[in-house]
Amino acid sequence: MATQSMRELTLDLRVERFPYHQPFRISGHVFTETALLVAELSDGEHVGRGEGAGVYYLGDDIDHMVAEASRVRGAIERGATREHLQRLLPPGGARNALDCAFWDLEAKQKGRPVWELAGLEAPKALRSTLTLGADSAGNMAKAALAIDPEAPVKVKLTGDLSDDIARVVAIRTARPDAWIGVDANQGYRIETLVELLPVLVQTRVAQLEQPLPRGREADLDGLKRPLPFVADESALSLDDTASLVGRFDVVNIKLDKCGGLTEGLAIARQAKKLGLDVMVGNMMGTSLSMAPSYLVGQLCDIVDLDGPTFLARDRTPGVAYRGGMVHCPAEIWGE
Repeated sequence: MATQSMRELTLDLRVERFPYHQPFRISGHVFTETALLVAELSDGEHVGRGEGAGVYYLGDDIDHMVAEASRVRGAIERGATREHLQRLLPPGGARNALDCAFWDLEAKQKGRPVWELAGLEAPKALRSTLTLGADSAGNMAKAALAIDPEAPVKVKLTGDLSDDIARVVAIRTARPDAWIGVDANQGYRIETLVELLPVLVQTRVAQLEQPLPRGREADLDGLKRPLPFVADESALSLDDTASLVGRFDVVNIKLDKCGGLTEGLAIARQAKKLGLDVMVGNMMGTSLSMAPSYLVGQLCDIVDLDGPTFLARDRTPGVAYRGGMVHCPAEIWGE
């Protein structure tokens, strides 16, 4: 359903920065903060909010998001709707912030929650992974013991085969009964991947996320997958989804990649029709980013919505993590 306001809209854009507790390392990158584009759409009575964190590996940084959103400000203030937005901007953080602001505004205008407008059931708490940034094997084992013992564990790898094997073995030893998934963030080549896979099987790893670089998906053709492979960087938007069949088992939907809740829901529904499992992830935003992703999570098999746990501060109110579950109060967004 497209947003069609009965009143002229004004769009406010601002940049907000949220530092991390400590540096967060993945394959090829170390992050110390998240810079967010916050969009607020007002009809003079109601205000809808959304935020975008962008996609670092596509050059979709804060300056790019601000430029993209500013480019369509005039069209939005002249009456462009959420449906128009899908054509006005490509997928990315700017469209995510604006799309979610449109959804939030529509919910407030109509007095109906976004989940209802989107044709979903009332949202329920979701079991969410907690992520361990790449570090030494010993430090990661200690970190695995320090997090919620009921939470599934997501482990960042670096692409260094020997170090990654040590990390996985140490974490499995520390957490013998935990659900463990690993995320290579494009760090492997097909030659080293085939050496990693037996270790993942032996250590009962539940899934492997994005083993190879985007653009090298054909290298997976003919490879036996002894555990589910998850497409993340290889699955940016709805247009990528069909090409995943036969190479991946799961698609990881992130609203910053696909450009908002509108396309995120479409990907989830299309993936299931194609026989793929569905995961929802995040680009390390605040609870304002997690809330619309939480709605996508209602359709998902795997949930990774732990971004706020890395921040030195979050928004208030914010999502809550307890008992291995993420809880998203309705007052954060979308009602």
